[in-house]
Amino acid sequence: MKQPVIKSILALLFAGMIGAIFLWPDGERTGEGVTDGDPTTVFTLKGASQFDEKHAFTRTLRKFEELVKEYYGKPVEFSLYLNSELGLEKDYFAYMNQGVSLDYAIVSPSHMSTFSPAAPLMDMPFLFRDLDHWNKVLDGDALKPIVDDVAAKADILLVGFAGGGTRNLIVNKRVTNMKELQGLGLRVMGAPIQTRIFQAIKAAPTVIAYSEIYNAIQTGVIDAAENEAAGIRQMKFYEVGPEICLTRHAITVRPVAFSGKTFRRLPADLQAAIIRAGREAGAYGRHLESAEDAAILAEMEKQGKLRTHPFTERAELLRLAEPVKVAYAKSIKADDVLAAINAVK
Repeated sequence: MKQPVIKSILALLFAGMIGAIFLWPDGERTGEGVTDGDPTTVFTLKGASQFDEKHAFTRTLRKFEELVKEYYGKPVEFSLYLNSELGLEKDYFAYMNQGVSLDYAIVSPSHMSTFSPAAPLMDMPFLFRDLDHWNKVLDGDALKPIVDDVAAKADILLVGFAGGGTRNLIVNKRVTNMKELQGLGLRVMGAPIQTRIFQAIKAAPTVIAYSEIYNAIQTGVIDAAENEAAGIRQMKFYEVGPEICLTRHAITVRPVAFSGKTFRRLPADLQAAIIRAGREAGAYGRHLESAEDAAILAEMEKQGKLRTHPFTERAELLRLAEPVKVAYAKSIKADDVLAAINAVK
């Protein structure tokens, strides 16, 4: 049995064991809609990250914890599981939806598509014009219909927006133009829009689990993947895909998610602290990752771990992607959201 499969099974077993143990002392639980908590009660909230303490996502969650403590003003404990100890982001979303094992995490919008078909629009390639446009969208209300949809259908609150990495192609050979891109075997995330966009720009996308990317490139199952600099460094993708094609096809949106089932069991003042902390921690994470992204890539190139190559026909990528974006937004009844994003100046 492959190691990632074993790891996923162990994560699920572990989740099952701790799922019945919630966050009140002595196993005591309170009812829905709690407004006032016992001042002697110390709540413990559980979070997860696929990465180590150095990664921007983990540091963002640490900031979230710090701010919740500050704004709540009463004792509250956090237990953050790192390095995929509780599985992957798709597992985190399932746990939060079920209200077991996990209360908060950063999750890619692609993993929300089972509940909210509109959610992956937030992470659609070629969605944002630049970092300034991206920041203004995330600070405004353009994404509110998606946030409301995820809350209603998945019972998960998106309390903040982190992210900020610029995603490029990680390739085992040099790719710089449309001819070299055509037919490139490329791993993409599971949301259908990811496959459609990369098909439109003439690559050959396939959905593979994040934990399988390294082996898939190494064994020739695929030629490439796509990720931001922090992920390339953390997962050592440069060892199997040292040629980085600078398509700059996406600026990541990574929501700070919180279980609705957990949230409703908390006192009103802790709920308020979580909402405030989520927004501020998300902004902190965006600044952190967007500022570090280019520096990380440059550092790895200086160390000889990878080589970057500008994509010389990026305007053609934008042209090919545009009708797919419009059609996809219409198909999921999110054309108003796309229009609102495009209208942000």
